[in-house]
Amino acid sequence: MKACVPLIAAVLCGLAWAANEDLKEPEPFLELEEEMEGAPASDLYLAPNSCRGRCLEAFDKHHLCHCNARCPEFGNCCEDFESLCGHEGFSHISDAITKGDPQSTSEKIYRADTNKAQKEDIVLNSQKCISPSEARDRVDRCPEPLFTYVNEKLLSKPTYAAFINLLDNYQRAVGRRERFTAQQLAEQDTFLSEVMKTAVMKELYGFLHQQNRYSTEQEFVNDLKNMWFGLYSRGKQEADSGGFEHVFSGEVKKGKVTGFHNWILFYLQEKEGLVDYYSHICDGPGDSYPKVLALQFSWDGYYKKIGSTFIGSSPEFEFALYSLCFITRPGKVCQLSLGGHPLAIQTYAWDKSTYGNGKKYITTAYVVFSTQ
Repeated sequence: MKACVPLIAAVLCGLAWAANEDLKEPEPFLELEEEMEGAPASDLYLAPNSCRGRCLEAFDKHHLCHCNARCPEFGNCCEDFESLCGHEGFSHISDAITKGDPQSTSEKIYRADTNKAQKEDIVLNSQKCISPSEARDRVDRCPEPLFTYVNEKLLSKPTYAAFINLLDNYQRAVGRRERFTAQQLAEQDTFLSEVMKTAVMKELYGFLHQQNRYSTEQEFVNDLKNMWFGLYSRGKQEADSGGFEHVFSGEVKKGKVTGFHNWILFYLQEKEGLVDYYSHICDGPGDSYPKVLALQFSWDGYYKKIGSTFIGSSPEFEFALYSLCFITRPGKVCQLSLGGHPLAIQTYAWDKSTYGNGKKYITTAYVVFSTQ
């Protein structure tokens, strides 16, 4: 599969597949307005009036209270500053997540993904590569499907099967209230149970546990269920959307496809004749999986102007990377590394409602495009 953008410093579809280790935060590429409805979370993925996870962070005027070294001087510390930041505790500076932590953790996750597709498991037919400006044209330049072949034995693996069972649990139209049946709730639990058996998710939990973000695996699983499967209102109706639905199942709002960042759903819907692949802007890196594709398509008549998706990755791999970025870099560009290739992911938090002690739902996560 030919990459349509040269592998030069900091540019391949904005994925920054390059040798430069000191990545700049990518600027948004083209228009991703449908992905940005959840305002970037300027505060951390924790209660905005608490120092939990925030000790000695940089001053941010948008925070309700502060946890930096000078907040006692200005009298604007959070109430739990002394208990959490004044001595060894949950949020001591030793627990702070550095810029390099997500990168090193993502490399471990990458190496642990034994359920990913092998080169012979997927045959892609990427066909026409277009320029970014042509993505606005809504022209189908690819007469053949994107997927020529997928080894469906891959889809019968436990995490894949559990993931696929979740995809039809939603109404794609924003504004229609979601109501989970008992069976659908059980399917969520089955998915979480299956992914937590994998080395991928054990790597993620091990890192977050070491950083004192979670005390037990069950606490971690409970939080994943809330942040990904909790519902909120993206339209006029209450509880009409959720993070898993948006990112993996896809939604339609104002006649446009939003979310839908998953290759398994794409393959299954294309096989049923519901997805029509139009073109791609670029792909990379190399010929092994997982790789990332920036593409255009229509879904049952609704257009996706530009979207990113991993190809050939396991469900637990994507779930782990997006969760890693949301927990450690919410509302920000999260710099990762996969097989030595830098990668940037953007997440957004839903600011209009919370769960638990002020925690925020994930509203979207996707690979960042850049013109840098």
